[in-house]
Amino acid sequence: MRSNQLITSNYRPYFCAMNEKMIMFHNRLLKVFKHKCKQAARQSISCYRVYDHDLPEFPFCIELYDDKVYLAEYLRRHGMTDEEHEQWLEECIAVICDILPVDDERVYIKQRKRKANRLDQYEKTDAKAEYFPVEEQGLKFLVNLTDYLDTGLFLDHRITRNMLRNESDGKRILNLFAYTGSFSVYAAAGNAESVTTVDLSKTYLNWAEQNLELNKLKDVKKHFFIHADVKQYLKTLQPNSFDLVIIDPPTFSNSKRMKDFLDIQRDHAELLNDVLAATTTGGIIYFSTNFTKFVLDSFAINATTIKDITKATTPFDFEGKLKRWCYKLEK
Repeated sequence: MRSNQLITSNYRPYFCAMNEKMIMFHNRLLKVFKHKCKQAARQSISCYRVYDHDLPEFPFCIELYDDKVYLAEYLRRHGMTDEEHEQWLEECIAVICDILPVDDERVYIKQRKRKANRLDQYEKTDAKAEYFPVEEQGLKFLVNLTDYLDTGLFLDHRITRNMLRNESDGKRILNLFAYTGSFSVYAAAGNAESVTTVDLSKTYLNWAEQNLELNKLKDVKKHFFIHADVKQYLKTLQPNSFDLVIIDPPTFSNSKRMKDFLDIQRDHAELLNDVLAATTTGGIIYFSTNFTKFVLDSFAINATTIKDITKATTPFDFEGKLKRWCYKLEK
């Protein structure tokens, strides 16, 4: 973690030539970075979100991954020509590199639509295959800042992952819609009896296996990787198959590899009831969704208790900006 002396602006010559809005962006970014950098240092965290569309004129998501910056620009009607936009973006990057501070070759830029789900994570945008390890709470994960709109590690579930690790000892864990398996790594690190990782993408299942290997946790007798449509897979499970389940589905999916499309608002009660049917009595389910307009149909879900843990699982770098729900269900 960088020392506090590095988070003050160097006030390079370009600063004097900035227009009023760029100075406003500079000052805002400097303020939030100072604050979050200190919090990250206290928690020994090197991967965190610095800025998320704090100013409407600067619609960025800025995240730090050790000494690299992931910069996502949300698409909008900005009224600039291509040349003007390119110049504006270069000026923004100069500000970012001055404050964080990083070299501009360590800034990875993506343009994305602002959506309330995680469908974009399955859209490949490049094929550079630049993977590098980062550390989170004593565990290592491979991230990719070039090929996908998402990086391979959802920073907003940092607290949830640690809760899972603390509850995994001796448990049979099921990780559904597993993406790159970060929850599976935490479960394995928590000495789970077994960890079953399920996803429709072979690419992400392979990534999940690499994450376990990176932490020297992979054990073919304890860790299983299932390439399947979750909705169909759940129908095949026997009662009492698992003690603890993580389910973090996309808001909507109509992949050709699926027998039926997924609509989380329509399907969540059925999904959760199928999970509950496969869970032992007293078992725990962590359910999360990024659908901002989501309404939990608690009366249709066969759980003994349902607790909204959204606030309790919101990290410091997402306070006031989190666009997901998280629940803990007990059978």
